[in-house]
Amino acid sequence: MVGLPWEQHITFLDETSRVQDIIHRVQEGVRACAHHPAVLCYTIGNEIPAQIVRWYGPKPIEDFLHQLYQAVKAIDSEGLVTYVNYPTTEYLSLPFLDFDCFNVYLETEEKLSIYLSRLHNLSGDRPLVLAEIGLDSMRNGEEKQAEVLDWQIRTIFGKGCAGTFVFAWTDEWWRGGFEIEDWDFGIVDRQRASKLALQAVQQAFSDAPFASKSILPRISVIVCSYNGSATIRDTLDGLLNLDYPDFEVIVVNDGSTDQLVQIAGEYPFRLISTPNQGLSTARNTGLYAASGEIVAYIDDDAYPDPHWLQYLAYSYQTTSHAGIGGPNLLPENDGSIATCVFHAPGGPVHVLTTDDVAEHIPGCNMSFRREVLLEIGGFDPIYRAAGDDVDICWRVQHTGRTIGFHPSATVWHHRRNSLKAYWKQQKGYGRAEALLEQKWPEKYNGMGHVSWGGRIYGNGVTQPLSLRRSRIFHGIWGSAPFQSVYQPASGFISYLPLMPEWYLLTGFLGFLSILGLGWSPLLWALPAFMAALVIILIQSGVSAAKARLTVPKDQQIKYWALITSLHSVQPLARLYGRLAYGLTPWRKRGPVSYNPTHLFSRKSVLTKWSESWRSAEDWLGEMESQLKALDIRVRPGGEYDAWDLQVSGSLFSSVRGLLTIEEHGAGKQLVRFKCWPKYSAATGILLAVMLGLSGLAVASQAYIVGAVFGLFSVVLLVSFFTGTARSLAALSEAFQQSPKEAALKEVLHIEVEPELITVP
Repeated sequence: MVGLPWEQHITFLDETSRVQDIIHRVQEGVRACAHHPAVLCYTIGNEIPAQIVRWYGPKPIEDFLHQLYQAVKAIDSEGLVTYVNYPTTEYLSLPFLDFDCFNVYLETEEKLSIYLSRLHNLSGDRPLVLAEIGLDSMRNGEEKQAEVLDWQIRTIFGKGCAGTFVFAWTDEWWRGGFEIEDWDFGIVDRQRASKLALQAVQQAFSDAPFASKSILPRISVIVCSYNGSATIRDTLDGLLNLDYPDFEVIVVNDGSTDQLVQIAGEYPFRLISTPNQGLSTARNTGLYAASGEIVAYIDDDAYPDPHWLQYLAYSYQTTSHAGIGGPNLLPENDGSIATCVFHAPGGPVHVLTTDDVAEHIPGCNMSFRREVLLEIGGFDPIYRAAGDDVDICWRVQHTGRTIGFHPSATVWHHRRNSLKAYWKQQKGYGRAEALLEQKWPEKYNGMGHVSWGGRIYGNGVTQPLSLRRSRIFHGIWGSAPFQSVYQPASGFISYLPLMPEWYLLTGFLGFLSILGLGWSPLLWALPAFMAALVIILIQSGVSAAKARLTVPKDQQIKYWALITSLHSVQPLARLYGRLAYGLTPWRKRGPVSYNPTHLFSRKSVLTKWSESWRSAEDWLGEMESQLKALDIRVRPGGEYDAWDLQVSGSLFSSVRGLLTIEEHGAGKQLVRFKCWPKYSAATGILLAVMLGLSGLAVASQAYIVGAVFGLFSVVLLVSFFTGTARSLAALSEAFQQSPKEAALKEVLHIEVEPELITVP
C-alpha cells in the first residue's frame, strides 16, 4: 500500500500554489511506482485531521480528494486508489474510491464487530480494508497485545473485510523527524526481536479468512425454480465452487416445462420435482427434505460468492439470530438494461434496524435456522411468486426472534434484462403487497403503504425531494472521537411523490382539468396537474443521477435517461398490481355485516361478566388478536394515548376503544369497553370542498360537473358511515369472543346513544 505523503495536517487549501504542488508530488510518487507488481494500491491521504476538515467543511475536502484521485488515475489508470479515513471523519462521502480504508483502534471485540458493520453499510458494495489496527504493549503488556491482535484480525476477516494491516512491524517509529519513545506498537521490538504478538499475527493471517472448518454447522442450500433454465446453470456452477466443508444442495423443480430437469441432472445435487404449486410451496419442499441445521435459499437467477456459506456460518456461530441475510449485487457484463434495472427502484433490498439487525432480507439471499422455520410452519403457500420473504421475516420476528445481516454473505443476482420483464415483475410485487396487506393489515397505513421500522438499503431507492440539509455530529468543539452524519427525516409532504398513489392524485388532477372544459373555474387544476408530472420527473432524474455507473462518458446520459424512466414507471406498475388485487386507498376492512344502529352511533359501551380474573393486558391482547383475525387494521394505543385500541374500517373512518375493569372480589370481574368514532379533520375538509364545488358548479349551471362532485360527496359519506359501522362491529365481535375460556360466563350489553354523528 503506497502512501503518497503531503501536508494534510495544515490548512493546505489556502494557497492555490500549494494545492498544485501537492498534486504534482502525488503524481511523481505514482510515476515512481506505476505498474510495479508489488503495488496493491495508492493512498491519496491518511487521516486528514478532523479540525482541518471542520475548518473547510466536508465538501471542499471531498472535492480535493477527488481531484487527487483523478490525478493518480491519469498516471496509472489500472492502479487501485483509496483514502485512509478514520472514525473522527467517517462522514466524508468518497464514492469515487476503488475501495474504502479506515484506521480503527477499538480494544473490545464487541465494539469492533459493531463498528465494522457500520463501516460496511457506509461503504455499500465497495470492499473495506482496515489500514491500521494494533495495541501498545508498553501500557498493556505483550500478552495482552498478542491476545487483542489475534481477535482483531479474526473479527475483521469474519466480518467480511477485504484485508487488514497491523500497526506496526517494529517498535522503532519516527514522526516529523523525531523518534517516538513513549509507545510500543510493534510486533517486534526496536532490536527486531520477536514479541508474542508476532506469532499470534502470523497464525491469525494463516487462518484467514476463516479458521478451522471442523465445527461448522451443516447447511442445506435450496434452489427453487420454475422454468429457470436460462440462468440456473450459473447458480449451480457457483454452488459447485463454494468453499465450505459440510453442505448439501437441493434443487426443487416446481413443475417446469423447459430444460430445467436436464440441466440440473448434470450436477451432483439432489433434484426434487413437483407439480407447479408456487414459490412458497417449493421452498417448503426443500425445507422438509433438508438435513442441515441451517437452510439457505438462493434464487435460480443468482449465484453465490465462494465464501457465502462461510460468512453465514460465522454469523450463526457468533450471534443468536434466527435468520441471516446478505447483499445481492449485479454481475458484470449483464447488459445495459440489467445495469439500469439494478439502479432502478423496486429491486430486492434489505431493511436494517441497526447496522447488523435486519427487519427484512430478500428471498434471493436468505437463510434461517431450520428448527425455527419448522416451528412457525414454513412458508405460506398463498405467496406463489413474491411476498414470501417479507411474510416469513415478519413471522419469525413475531416470535420474538431477530434476523441478522452479514454485509459479505454476497450473492450475484441477475436483474431483468428487458423493460417488459421489469414491468411484469413490478406488477407482481404490487400483487404481493396486496396479499401481504390482507394478512398483516397492522403493518400498513390507510393508504396501503408498509411502515418499515428500519432503513432501506440498496440501489435504486428513489430519494424524496427535500430542502433539509444533513448535519454532522462533531461533539462539543469538535471533540467527538466518532463523528457521523445526521440526516433529518423528510416530512410527509416530501414522501408523497414517492407513493404510487401520487399517480392517482395526478390522474385526478388531470380529470379535473378535463372537467374544466365544462366549468372554467376547474382549469386551475391544469397547472397543478403539470406540476405533479414535473415533480415525478425531477425526483426520478435526481435519484437516477445518484447511480454509481462505471460506463464510458459518452454513454452516461443514455444510462441516466433510462434509469430516470424506470424511476418514473415503477410506481405506476406497482400501483397497477395493487389495484388489480384490492390494495386500494378506498378498500373496506372488517366484517361484511354490521348492526344498522352502528351507522350513526356516537358511542357504544360493551360489558361482560367474568368468573375468572384476567389482567387488562390479557383482555386487550386477546381482543387485538381477534381483530387481526377479522381482517381489520388495528393499532394499539401508545404511552400517551387515552385509548387502548383503534380500528379502521376504511381510509376515511376509524373507531377507538377504552377498556376498564370493575373488580368484584373472588376473581370476579365486570369488564367494560367503550368505543367511539374518531372524527377526521381531513375527511371533513374534503367533504366540505366537494359539497362546495358541487354547489358552485350547479349555481353556474354546470350541472354535470355539479353532479360529479355531488356523487363524490355521497361516496365519501357512505364510506365514512359504513367504515365506522364495520369498525364497531369488529370491536363488538372481538370483545364477545375474548377470552376463549370454557369457564367464562358472558353477558353482553350494547348501549347505543341516539345522537347522530356530525361530520365537522
